[in-house]
Amino acid sequence: MATLNPPLAAPGSGVGRSVLRRLGESSALPILAVVAVLILVWYAGAVLLNWQTEGDRLVSAGAPYTGLDHVLATWSAKRPVLPAPHQIAVELWTSIATVRPTSPRSLLFHAWVTLSSTLVGFAIGTGLGILLAVGIVHSRVLDKSLMPWIIASQTVPILAVAPMVIVVLGNLQITGLLPKAVISTYLSFFPVTVGMVKGLRSPDVMHLDLMHTYSASRAQILGKLRLPAALPFLFASMKVAIAAALVGAIVAELPTGAVAGLGARLLAGSYYGQTAMIWAALVAASVMAGLLIWIVGRAERAVLRRTGGRA
Repeated sequence: MATLNPPLAAPGSGVGRSVLRRLGESSALPILAVVAVLILVWYAGAVLLNWQTEGDRLVSAGAPYTGLDHVLATWSAKRPVLPAPHQIAVELWTSIATVRPTSPRSLLFHAWVTLSSTLVGFAIGTGLGILLAVGIVHSRVLDKSLMPWIIASQTVPILAVAPMVIVVLGNLQITGLLPKAVISTYLSFFPVTVGMVKGLRSPDVMHLDLMHTYSASRAQILGKLRLPAALPFLFASMKVAIAAALVGAIVAELPTGAVAGLGARLLAGSYYGQTAMIWAALVAASVMAGLLIWIVGRAERAVLRRTGGRA
């Protein structure tokens, strides 16, 4: 009796290989590789920067120690010059998961304070940037007179502008969220203005001539041609603007000695020598910026898909 031919491969033997192939074809593997390298470099940097202080501490303790003990000490220092990644992870867990979100000790509480002023400043900056761009495109006088001042405004360091704005508004009894939102507006309106000017001027000359042939008004050309053409430019500039607005909100919290916000968290960590707290606040700000940019990107896809553009 003839036996059946055995299978070419055991069931499931190709699953692992196919998973690895899909992982290699995706963007996840390069990202994970870069993250792994950064973590290794970070741990090496923690050893290098904390070596002297931890060596002095071990010598003063008087107990014998090995090189491995010295390395481990640099990764567990109470006041490290550069905290190890796991120390930052512990600080994040402690300040997020072990306290109430409404507590001033919670990183989520401080992140919400900063996020509020970021979103207000971003909304004002985006609206202001769009209005300025429309005026510049339709008025040669504004183009020649206003655009140079808009560009020059960004040459002034934000660290010099923020204290002046805070002091002036404070004298006018305007405190709290609005002064920080003004700094966010200052940083976010510029990329939106420049991007929208470029976008509103992007339609082809033939399309503009066709609109003129149909006796279209400026408002009709703006609504039916210029604005749809400017949407990709708008969303690209909004991604830059929302990150800049977050930076502005954090910077605005520094010169005022704020008691809430990620900037206040940075100040507290600096005052008390808690570098892990500083790095945790920086990681939280980076994650927040990434999420905000992702949300703008999702909005871009939805709007362009609805308007018939390329999503």
